[in-house]
Amino acid sequence: MIRRSPPPDSPGLLRVSSRLVTPDDVAFIRDVRTRHPEWTRQALARHLCQVWDWRSADGSFRLRACRDLLKRLAAKGHCTLPAPRHAPGWHRPVPAPPPGPEWAPAPGVERLPLAELRVRPVRQDERLQWRTLLAQHHYLGFQNTVGEAVGYVATLGGHWVALLAWAAAAWKCRPRDAWIGWDEALKGRRLHLVANNVRFLILPGVHIPNLASKVLALNIRRLSTDWQARYGHPLLVVETFVDATRFPGTCYRAAGWRLLGQTRGFGRSRQGYVSHGHPKHLFVRPLRPDAAQLLAAPWAPPRSPSREEVRPMLDVNRLPLAGAGGLMDLLQAIADPRKPRGVRHSVVSIVAMATCACLAGARSFEAIAQWAAECSREALNRLGCRRPAPPSEPTFRRVLQQVDAGALDASIGAWLARQTSLAGQGIAVDGKTLRGAHDGEKQAPHLLSALLHQEGLVLAQRQVGEHTNEIPSLQPLLDDVNIAGAVVTADALHTQTETARYLVEEKQADYLFTVKDNQPTLKQDIHDLRLDAFPPSAH
Repeated sequence: MIRRSPPPDSPGLLRVSSRLVTPDDVAFIRDVRTRHPEWTRQALARHLCQVWDWRSADGSFRLRACRDLLKRLAAKGHCTLPAPRHAPGWHRPVPAPPPGPEWAPAPGVERLPLAELRVRPVRQDERLQWRTLLAQHHYLGFQNTVGEAVGYVATLGGHWVALLAWAAAAWKCRPRDAWIGWDEALKGRRLHLVANNVRFLILPGVHIPNLASKVLALNIRRLSTDWQARYGHPLLVVETFVDATRFPGTCYRAAGWRLLGQTRGFGRSRQGYVSHGHPKHLFVRPLRPDAAQLLAAPWAPPRSPSREEVRPMLDVNRLPLAGAGGLMDLLQAIADPRKPRGVRHSVVSIVAMATCACLAGARSFEAIAQWAAECSREALNRLGCRRPAPPSEPTFRRVLQQVDAGALDASIGAWLARQTSLAGQGIAVDGKTLRGAHDGEKQAPHLLSALLHQEGLVLAQRQVGEHTNEIPSLQPLLDDVNIAGAVVTADALHTQTETARYLVEEKQADYLFTVKDNQPTLKQDIHDLRLDAFPPSAH
């Protein structure tokens, strides 16, 4: 019998950082505590993260979120925890700054033009000085940041003039949540795409007109790219809280930030939220025009755990899913390679989620699982996911490695080709050998693919036989693809008379081929007619 978990609104369930805890999870935690009573909270959290494969975008275990989950479960009486190693309120001591002279700006720095202003991340050997200056000269002081964080320094002529610190966004902020339009569950999945400017300091003695707004503008230009490089995901919105009794927020307004409203004057502590009596103005700055729509959309924004941001192929929110001709109808023909016992997610829902994740920019099994975890409940339901949580990375990996890849690729490629007009678009035909795909004594497979230039979308691909080359495989590759009005590009291997006739007469398409020494007569004719003297020709 298959054990089914209760729906998300059932009593006893708890959600922390997009992780939904079921009664089975609680029973597992109790069993681990019984078998390992000597484990600390950190060791218990690390073991649970390994079992659940609970990771951040950069691949590290989410130990802080797991410890928070355990404390909330213990507070509700679902489990017991080891005694804490430190008393409540204890903080790791911050190293004392080395003795040195008081900060003073470099002579003549105020006369330098703002065109020489640069904003860059703080280097490791500069962090102690950076922290010391923030602690000494910012009115709030500085100890540490929470969650994902990046520090910056602004230099003018190589001299420090300003410091900035970015960290995780505030969990509760009514004006921001109302502006975006998300609920608590969706916010838990998307909050990592928002960052908070927790510190901004113009160093003492520096008085340069327009410096603050210029620093903010330069920092915003590179912030998402730096965040992607460090944590594996971009940023869509940044926020900051300004004490209106001290500052009017002029520099933020000048840098294009938007005032959303005023907070209620509460701060987060270990005991919960307590009133500090100082309401602050909330400013936000979208990093792209459709940032709020992406954060509230049913489908997760494009995301990749790699160090390079991947551009999405198609807008998943506009693809037809249900009904005749939709993705879900197309995938009904897929055979499930698994045994029925213990199946929690249907093969149709797994392949549908993987397809949409790849179209949104995912390039690995881990990225597919992260994309699914950030989708709304409405989006997951439309993709056939009926359980409280989407499949994990190992589930995606096992199922996708077992399905018939050839049949799946052919059907999805043809379906995607129908979702966009190919007239006037460029279609590249190219072959590649799959590295690391050797099977015993057999050679690695060589695939001939047809893909759109702009979207990078694979329309069709075909394996080239061991005893032939790519030339006879081009026509079977494009037979089932409507490429009328498109421009097909290929390398010199495919510069063949029969291939050109096939594209123009049978497929009603155009072509752009490269002429090299494999066509000596044609190459000489081009030279004699002096057709190689203008682009796109090249010597």
